[in-house]
Amino acid sequence: MELLRNITEQPTNINRMCEPKLQGSCELRRKRTEEHGHAPAEMARIVTDHASGKCYCRGKVLGKGGFAKCYEMTDLSTSKVYAAKIIPHTRVSKPHQREKIDREIELHRVLHHKHIVQFYHHFEDKDNIYILLEYCSRRSLAHILKARKVLTEPEVRYYLRQIVSGLKYLHEQEILHRDLKLGNFFVSELMELKVGDFGLAAKLESAGNRKKTICGTPNYLSPEVLNKQGHGCESDVWALGCVMYTMLLGRPPFETTNLKETYRCIREARYSLPSSLSPQAKQLISSLLAKTPEDRPHLDHILRHDFFTHGFVPERLPASCCHSAPDFHVSSPAKSFFKKAAAALFGGKRDKVKYYETLSEYINHSPRKTALANVDGRPLSPSAGRPVAPSPEGLPPMTRDTIRLIVRGSLGSCSSSSECLEDSTTGSVAETVASVLRGCLENMPKGKPNAFIILRMRVWVTKWVDYSNKYGFGYQLSDHIVGVLFNNGTHMSLLADKKTVHYYAELGQCSVFSTSDIPEHFVGQVTVLKYFAHYMEENLMDGGDLVSQADTHMPRLYLLQWLKSDRALMMLFNDGTFQVNFYHDHTKIILCTQREEYMLTYINEERVSTTFRLSSLLTSGCPADLRQRMEYSLNMLLDKQPV
Repeated sequence: MELLRNITEQPTNINRMCEPKLQGSCELRRKRTEEHGHAPAEMARIVTDHASGKCYCRGKVLGKGGFAKCYEMTDLSTSKVYAAKIIPHTRVSKPHQREKIDREIELHRVLHHKHIVQFYHHFEDKDNIYILLEYCSRRSLAHILKARKVLTEPEVRYYLRQIVSGLKYLHEQEILHRDLKLGNFFVSELMELKVGDFGLAAKLESAGNRKKTICGTPNYLSPEVLNKQGHGCESDVWALGCVMYTMLLGRPPFETTNLKETYRCIREARYSLPSSLSPQAKQLISSLLAKTPEDRPHLDHILRHDFFTHGFVPERLPASCCHSAPDFHVSSPAKSFFKKAAAALFGGKRDKVKYYETLSEYINHSPRKTALANVDGRPLSPSAGRPVAPSPEGLPPMTRDTIRLIVRGSLGSCSSSSECLEDSTTGSVAETVASVLRGCLENMPKGKPNAFIILRMRVWVTKWVDYSNKYGFGYQLSDHIVGVLFNNGTHMSLLADKKTVHYYAELGQCSVFSTSDIPEHFVGQVTVLKYFAHYMEENLMDGGDLVSQADTHMPRLYLLQWLKSDRALMMLFNDGTFQVNFYHDHTKIILCTQREEYMLTYINEERVSTTFRLSSLLTSGCPADLRQRMEYSLNMLLDKQPV
């Protein structure tokens, strides 16, 4: 069982084949590889590029292959360290051998991608050809797997996501790698994966013009390559399935004691899927290792598979993962809080008691990083302040409250920290709303309004969840659009059709794409967006009786800024819609414009809504409790720093 594993996965000796015959040619090439695995003993330690005048110092061996050895190589003028692939001229003396090296250089030198090993320079002297590449200090996934034996599913998602990103770039450049395996995935100091070794890479040809050469590493060859039907993008996808299987189980899927049997298993797509794998992992492996090339998924679809969307994907792995399994089960306060909140929703009295005890402790110890959700549209957080008492009739308006801001987020800001100020456009929207509220409060007489109107609001926030300690602030509008203002200052909306995403990096700049064709760099954020949508749909109820009516002629609503104090949540939208939810009694006020007129809606403790024209409030006044809430809302807009 170890024979083929050693042939295909030995970290320091990359053995592969590219011959039209099968076993005999493979074994012959393998023997030649072993014979040629040693560079000349007299190789100089200091190497000079005579064209540039630069001198390099050769360091330790990093790996070796059929024609070359790879060394650490340091530029003596800058101290920059490279991985230098050094090929003796004696190893490429035949024309076709030299052509192979030249083709590798020409293909690799034009590639520029985060997950592709960077090509820097090449030169030669009388003895060798030198190719200077990006140095990856953590070596390769083959080294990591050798130390670890198997990897966890979150790690496999982490690495596969980066492999797919690099491979998609290659295929977009019409380049096939043709030798994807653990030994060709290199890991940088920061644990970022880089696809490397383009010795067998080739330009993509049309199906009729594909070369029939059997090319690659035995355990990773696809059925169509073995059957001499040629190598296409689907063959790289097959190899990806072999890589995934190997990372999860520590051995290639078609490993046997002899090469003929391995090829027989590959042609029949015959392999086992142990019960230790998750159902999602089994499904993805099965699709990647489909016998028919056309049945394998496109790279665009792989990251949307349940294996990725229904499982944890770490944003970064610690360097300790190179030799020991990571601990992904460290409990965070936010995660624990969500679990207790769910228990409070659906459990018994004991669960509710535990939840409120946790909530109290969580707020006391983490005042600026909360993970609170609302139930029935109401915050799970009890007010840290006292209920607002109505001002007695005839008394002057209440003096300005002290606002204790806990956390905030703004479109275009770098985090939910209050130290990141909103941009000038967001500020101008806030100033406009503040001036409207201030003008109303300063000129509104005491008393109660004579009349209110019944109308359909355009849109308002019916549900929300604050997960800004990790991702951002999510909300659902009454027209069923779900939005998330992320901690990095960007915003995403999932439209009611659940198929369209709107992305905003700043006010007015919208990118639109389908959930079936997500740009690679947005996959993570869309996954979080869907998580928020699912959570609110499954666990939260609407916060009032107010019926809304979508206006297709109006621009889409999206969140510009949110603020949380110890008493209320404030949300400000791109069109000036302004909503404040009060914790202690679950009341809400919503200020918006309709038909060029300002409307103010008040949702009371019974979740019953009343809508007033602002002009009527200026004439007739409003109830004292509503006035107090308007004053507090204005103060939230005016106070920008936490107390």
